[in-house]
Amino acid sequence: MVRRAVVTAGTGGIGLETALGLADAGFAVTVVGRNAERGARAVERLNVRGAEGARFLRADLSSLDEVRALAAVIAGEGEVDVLVNNVGAMFADRVELGGVEGSFVVNHLSPYLLTELLLPVLRDRVVNVTSGAVVVAKKVFDAVEPPGGYYGFHWYGRAKLMNLAYTLDLARRLEGSGVKVFAADPGGAATDMTDGTMRSPKIVSPGLRVLWPLVRRTFEKSTSGPADVAARSSILAATGDLPSGTVVGRHAVPVTPAKAAVDPQVQAAVRRLSERHAPLGRVPDGVSN
Repeated sequence: MVRRAVVTAGTGGIGLETALGLADAGFAVTVVGRNAERGARAVERLNVRGAEGARFLRADLSSLDEVRALAAVIAGEGEVDVLVNNVGAMFADRVELGGVEGSFVVNHLSPYLLTELLLPVLRDRVVNVTSGAVVVAKKVFDAVEPPGGYYGFHWYGRAKLMNLAYTLDLARRLEGSGVKVFAADPGGAATDMTDGTMRSPKIVSPGLRVLWPLVRRTFEKSTSGPADVAARSSILAATGDLPSGTVVGRHAVPVTPAKAAVDPQVQAAVRRLSERHAPLGRVPDGVSN
């Protein structure tokens, strides 16, 4: 029986390398992305590796309506063995997507919603890609946006922390179901996101801007590695014999999760925000019941 895997943001960078690793492991891989040309090139690379059943599905994962429509297509085709939520984005300036702050939408709501909608057809495991940036997050979760000014790197870290808390909460919820849940931290790699936004001092708080030359060098060093190495954490989480709830850190080594992510109060707050801003029962525009 063919094993099916879905990798979001899988047309380049760490996502594509993850897809290639899963294809090498025998999966029929669906890569999801916004750009059809990039999608075609990704499928071509998968086919060159001898992958069977490789394909591209177009979806803008910053739109929750498109996430819902994507889930409907995938679920309508039958069971999925592995879902890798690789999507992520950082913004130098505050943006809104569908009336909600963008980092929260892309880095948490989008993978949360896709995962929840696909749970009925998931057979084996979910992998959510996290980040070391969770350590700079403001740990206030009674609203989508924390108090204070907007600083892209910190807000990215906060959204990733929310998704990590959701991941560990989901692992607990699905205990005994046969579906495992993992987080994977790829560390840094040279990707479209890190090659652009990470160069702007606007992404960090004023205190860190004073030290920007040092901070910039740290960012450059941590995001200079090859994507195929960074993808090893996601590939291990998607294929390895690990207990559910494991966080696979950079260098593909299990690590202790951030303390806030295992806090039941944080998990409950994240669950409330998620359910409020991405209700599962909503039907996307243009899709009938």
